[in-house]
Parts: sequence; structure tokens; C-alpha cells
Amino acid sequence: MFNDNASITLRVRPSGPSARTVDDAVADATDALIGLQNPDGHWVFELEADATIPSEYLLLMHILDEIDPDLEAEIAAFLRAGQGRDGGWPLFQGGAMDISCTVKAYFALKAAGDSLDAPHMVRAREAILAQGGAARVNVFTRILLAQFGEVPWRAVPAMPVEIMNLPDWSPFHIGRISYWSRTVVVPLLVVMAHRLRARNPRGVTIRELFLVPPEQVRDWNSNLSRSAWGTFFRAMDTALHAVQSRFPAKARRQAIERAVAFVTERLNGEDGLGAIFPAMVNATLMYHCLGYSPDHPAAVTARESLKKLLVRKPGRTYAQPCLSPVWDTAIICNALLEAGGPAAIDAARRGADWLVDRQILDVEGDWIWKRPGLEPGGWAFQYNNAHYPDTDDTAMVVIAMQRLDAVRYAEPIRRARNWIVGMQSRNGGWGAFDVDNQHEFLNHIPFADHGALLDPPTSDVTARCVWMLTRLGEGRDTVPTRRGLTFLEREQEKDGSWFGRWGTNYIYGSWSVLEALSAAGYSRSAPEMARAANWLLAHQRADGGWGEDGASYWPGQPHGEGPVSTASQTAWALLGLMAAGRVDDPAVERGIEFLIGNRNSDGLWTEEPFTAVGFPRVFYLKYHGYAASFPLWALARYRSLKG
Repeated sequence: MFNDNASITLRVRPSGPSARTVDDAVADATDALIGLQNPDGHWVFELEADATIPSEYLLLMHILDEIDPDLEAEIAAFLRAGQGRDGGWPLFQGGAMDISCTVKAYFALKAAGDSLDAPHMVRAREAILAQGGAARVNVFTRILLAQFGEVPWRAVPAMPVEIMNLPDWSPFHIGRISYWSRTVVVPLLVVMAHRLRARNPRGVTIRELFLVPPEQVRDWNSNLSRSAWGTFFRAMDTALHAVQSRFPAKARRQAIERAVAFVTERLNGEDGLGAIFPAMVNATLMYHCLGYSPDHPAAVTARESLKKLLVRKPGRTYAQPCLSPVWDTAIICNALLEAGGPAAIDAARRGADWLVDRQILDVEGDWIWKRPGLEPGGWAFQYNNAHYPDTDDTAMVVIAMQRLDAVRYAEPIRRARNWIVGMQSRNGGWGAFDVDNQHEFLNHIPFADHGALLDPPTSDVTARCVWMLTRLGEGRDTVPTRRGLTFLEREQEKDGSWFGRWGTNYIYGSWSVLEALSAAGYSRSAPEMARAANWLLAHQRADGGWGEDGASYWPGQPHGEGPVSTASQTAWALLGLMAAGRVDDPAVERGIEFLIGNRNSDGLWTEEPFTAVGFPRVFYLKYHGYAASFPLWALARYRSLKG
């Protein structure tokens, strides 16, 4: 399956794409990626999200009255350029407008000085009003609007900071929600307790976006769950709104102290709380509403971490949701090892050596709450995020290290393997950051209208962990691998595909699982393999590529379909088909020809669509490195198998 003896150049037989054409494409892409490697050995590409993040960055300057006019103007230009044809801003490129994202972008542009009569503002306003106005936005947008006084605080679900006082066994303890929810919510509880009011030096308001004056709106609930849990939590929310102002002052002080201690312990230097933008913003606001001086070390650290997320290029300035160096580096190391050759192996080794120094060996993160005594050994997604390593990054790193030199990296591999096995959930699967994080009832609380409060085991992450274990020689007869495979077999969709939690979507999930099943020794005739391969073949597009957009995450939407083919999704489909033993299928040749015919002048690939996801139906991502790296992996795999 892998070209582990990567120094040997393999030649493709003269059928389909010519050997020279494939070799040239592999060589050009290899050289281009090596040229993008940082001097210390790592790679990092831009990570782009929708208009929400840059809009919030701009509005944060108005909350704090710390407006940088040049930066504000640059972000505003970026936002204007992203407006959709329908007048709004989508969650992913080419998607329909999302009202919450659109309200934030409109608010940010108005704060930046855009005229109400400007054509783009008129179009946006009409689009928002046509969808019911700003009263229809989600919880996190209402919290932002409440800080500016645009909606009353009763428009926000009750989330008393006293949650921080709950014991470990409480069903509402913060340990029961995901890492990203935890780091976002804890500082936000303090902000909500203080009912922070933005300084808003220009007095910007967006009252024109409401069909009914916000103070007259009676029902702000946006979690439309009709379950018994939903009904119960709506009643609880009403009761909490009525009584929370009468909670004992001492209990509130203790809760705020615990929240501040939680955040400060995990502040993570210039990489920020949780190393994700929303948590970092809320940490900044928490210190602000507590009256910390702007030059207080904690306040300075929180602010500076946000600046690290900025991309400032001519005509393109925006804030990234986080940084992805470990993930980018691990993927590219695997792609280069697949390509082979002395230069590629040397670059991969320098990347792996950089990764060794990023392994988290001395911090027991929040995962220790569920796995006391488990020795640390994982990698985080970002440069630094010691409290929150994840299983997906860790598995991808180990796969690269094992392929490169299992002896040289024996100790990092050992520590990582033990940590991964320790993070397996009871159902045999793996979540990304947490163990057994499946408290589904919490997704019914009014605050959780985004439906992304939890980190349950998923097929794509589980597949990566199983793939890693099999690479380490732990086959189907070993307990962790067998349990993981059973989980994957159970999760296969009726149409033969697998759901992709972190990549879009069923193409990504199916590739991930097919790699794991192949590595575990499943034959191409195994029902799981055959059904998935047939599903991929059925979804090839007329141009030879594959493409799927974010709409596939909504119930009732087709799997594996989108408006255009993309380089990254074509590569995933090809890798999946080759893992399923279909390298000689004409569809694979057509896919390879699509990749070869769609290179850019650098010998790599670019794509406009978003092909990844942060939270399905809520937050989508574009990894700029995906189009640059996965096609090389697929082309090199094809060359190896056809040699």
C-alpha cells in the first residue's frame, strides 16, 4: 500500500496517464512543497473560515475602543469582497447566505463606516429582513448584539457563571462538553455575568435590521428541539432568568474566581486560550470586564494571541480561526514519503524532527478528567496547545514517523500509541479531543442551538487511529484495533459511504475509513470495501474529479455532491479507491488525469471551495494546504501501485 522504501523511484506502466506525465507531476509538486518548508522544518498554510471571524475581530476593536483604522479598512475590504450574490454572506464558498454570519458582516461594515445607502449594504439589509430580521440570529450572535445593547440580555439563554461551582458528578459540569465548547464558554460565563457593554465609540447601531423592535420580542429561543429534553430545558431557562439575579453574591464570586483560574492556567502564551479564536476573544473580554489594566500580563497575552491569527496581504486581510502547523506538517510528510526520493525523504525527516519537539509529554490536559493516570503523549493541532492534544493529529504524525524511521522515532511513537489507546471511548471509537463525550441531552439546552457542544467518536478520527495501530503492527486480532473496526463497520451509511466530521464530507470520511480497512487487511471483496468503492465510483463527476460541498451536512441533502470538482476531494476519492483495490479502474485513471490537468504554475493545486468543517451546519473551513498536498499523495500512490 505504501512506498515505504521511498528512495526507490517506481515507474508507471504505459496505460492511462503516461509514466513521464505522472513522474513530472510528482516531481514538480514535490519540489514546490519542499520550497514552502520553513527553515526549522515545518509547514503551515492559511486556514480560512467564513466572514464571522474577521467580522468579530473588527467589532472587538469597537467593544474595547481600540480601533486600528488601517486594519479596520483592510478587514472591511475583505468582507465586502465575500458578499454572495443573494446579498448575504455564506458559511462556505458558494453556499446560501447564513443570517447570523450576514448580520455580523453587516454590523462590522457599518462600524467601519460603510454608508447605509451603499449598494452592498442595501442588498445585505434586504436579504436579512427577507429572512425574518436580526431577531432570527443564533445564540452567539445575540450575545454579541447584547454587548452592543442591540438586544436585551433576556434574548440570551441563561448561563449562570455558578456553573463553575458544580461538582464533577453534575450532569452540567464543564467536563461534559467538548474542549472547544469548554474554552469558549468558561470566559463567556464571566462576560455574561457582568453583562458587558461595548464602548462603541462611534455609537453604531443596527436597529434597521429588526422587523420588530428587539425589546418587544418575547420568544428568543432558537434551539428548535421538540424533544422532552428540549421542553424541560426551555422551562429551566425561563426559571433561571427569573431567579439568577438573586443568587448569593459569595457563590458568584467563587464561580468567577474559578473561571478566571481555569482560563489563566490555560492561557497558552501567544498561542491563546485553546488556540482558537472564539475562546481567545472571550478571554480578552473576560479580563476587560473584570477591570484588568490593558498592560496586565494576562490581558496583554490574551490580546497578543489574537494578533497572531491575522493574515495581512495586499487586498486580503482577515483573521484565521486558528493555526494548523502540526496538521499541515504531518500531512505533507506523508505525501512526501509517498513520493519518495532523497530530497523528499530529507524534507520529511526535517518535518518529523520538528514534530518531535511539539509532542506534549509533561502536561495532563482536560482529557485527564476521564482518563486519570494516562501518560501524556499526544500532539495538538496548533503550534502550542498543551492542554488540548487531539487524536487525529497524533495518529497522522505517528503514521508519518513510522513510515519514515520507526527506530529513530521509537520513543515518540510509543508515548503517542499509549495515549491514543487510552483515549478510546467505550463504543470503540475515538473522538478528537475528549473521551466518551456523548452527553447528547446537552445539545437540547437553549444555549446549544448550534448543535456542536460535544465531541463524540466519529468515523474519520476512528479510522485514523485504527490506521495508526495497524501501521504499528496491531492487527485485527488486537483489542483496540478490533473494537475500532467494529465501530467503523457499524457506522457505515446505507449507501456505502462514511460520514466525515472534520473534512467535507462523505468523500473524506470514506477515504479515511477505506485506508484503515485496507491497512487492517480487508480484501477488496469485503462488503464494506466494495460498497464504499462503488459509492465513490458512482459520484465521480463528468470532468473526472470529485466534489462535495457543505450542504451535504444538512439532513435530506445528497451525499458526495457539489457544484464543482476540487483537487483535495478528488485526491481523497482516488486514495480511497486505491485503498479498496481499484487502482486499475478507468475511473482512477480519469481522476489522475483531472489532477494532472489542473495544476497551477507552481506545480501544485489551488481550489476556491471550502473542503473542511469546524462544526457541521455552523462553521466551515478552507485549509489552503489541502489542495497543495493531498493531490501529490494520490499521484504518488498511483505511481507506486502501477509500477
